[in-house]
Amino acid sequence: MKLLIPLSLLCCLSLHAQYSRDNIYSDFVLYNQRVKFDQYLREQTIKATFEKTLNSETEDYYREACWAVSQYVLQSPVVEKGLHNLFNGYNSLEPATKRALLEAAYASYPNTFYKEMTQLMQQETSPRFFAMQAVYLYRIDHSGKRTAALRQQLHSRFPEYDTLPVLKELDHYLLHHDALAHAATPPLDVLFAQQKATGQKIIYSFQRWNRDYAGLAVIQNADGHFCRDTSGRLLVFRQLARSGSNLPYFITNGSTPQGIYSIQGTAVSHNNLIGPTPNIQLVMPFEADSVYWHHAVDSTKPALDNYLGMLPVSWQSYDPMTEAFYAGKIGRTEIIAHGTTIDPDYFKDKPYYPLTPTMGCLCAQENWNMFTGKINSSEQFNLVSTFLSTPGDTGYLMVININDLPQPVSREEIEQMVNAFERNKKG
Repeated sequence: MKLLIPLSLLCCLSLHAQYSRDNIYSDFVLYNQRVKFDQYLREQTIKATFEKTLNSETEDYYREACWAVSQYVLQSPVVEKGLHNLFNGYNSLEPATKRALLEAAYASYPNTFYKEMTQLMQQETSPRFFAMQAVYLYRIDHSGKRTAALRQQLHSRFPEYDTLPVLKELDHYLLHHDALAHAATPPLDVLFAQQKATGQKIIYSFQRWNRDYAGLAVIQNADGHFCRDTSGRLLVFRQLARSGSNLPYFITNGSTPQGIYSIQGTAVSHNNLIGPTPNIQLVMPFEADSVYWHHAVDSTKPALDNYLGMLPVSWQSYDPMTEAFYAGKIGRTEIIAHGTTIDPDYFKDKPYYPLTPTMGCLCAQENWNMFTGKINSSEQFNLVSTFLSTPGDTGYLMVININDLPQPVSREEIEQMVNAFERNKKG
């Protein structure tokens, strides 16, 4: 029984019409199925695996266990022992296992493996793994002195770092992340006005810098108006932009990068963990350039110039909006906006409960009936239905961290911004 399928690997059926909520069903959410899944997760995928000796015959099982640890943010003496075994045998591991180990350690043990990460950085030859080790240490101590030491180590270990996209972005992250997280965004009304002029549908996913706190999405139609209910109140949709690992945006399976995504329509997934609620298909820069653009661009210009050209001038020098661009250049793909069938009780002690993290996608809140397999409530279904309620199923989606307040993004914050824009627009 293979427990985990990456959340971004989809078998999808694209549709271009409204969906019927009554037809949405998942047996994966049924009580008995959840009990069986949890038992297999804890007893077989984790416990039985980490009790085995690590060798070439058991390494695949160890790797699978690490993916489970990351997705469900699991901690236990058994898990910690298993990760220690992997660190002790690090040099003999396959690259995929090294990646899974580093991700699991970052996800579930933010301080435990300081010594191991420090030692690995002295000999690491993989740019990606070096970056994962560096951000683990940076999260523990991002003082000016420690950050300078990490950057010096980066430059000495990889003199050509500025030619390697993942290391160039790591250097930028180490140098600027702390300041950017406390800086104000450019004016949002200017951004709203620019998008009105493009004639494209836009979904804005407003998030916190600390992705432990959930965000909110709103939709701006092609005519510039924001979607509202029949009483005139702004429609908002709860979304989590946190991955299980919560690695930075430029690491695969890290939390959702900020920036501009191209909406390619909607689809239904056959992945059990995503569930059958319609999702919004997204493409990043460099992922599928032939379909990314929904408007004419100058192919003689650098790709970054065309990308920034979708933003008003005051936003073009705001570095966080290039996260998706550089994450795509590094190789991140398959980030979409979807629902979830994962039991939220795995995360009941987390700030983002009852939302569930992913492997880097935008995940909307859903509540399932564990006795009928039907949806009780679904922010994802409401988001897709609202997006499709006006002509067209393409456009753009922008992920924007609005500030670093230690709380979920509130309806009141977003209403204030949008209402002010629409009042001024009328004036």
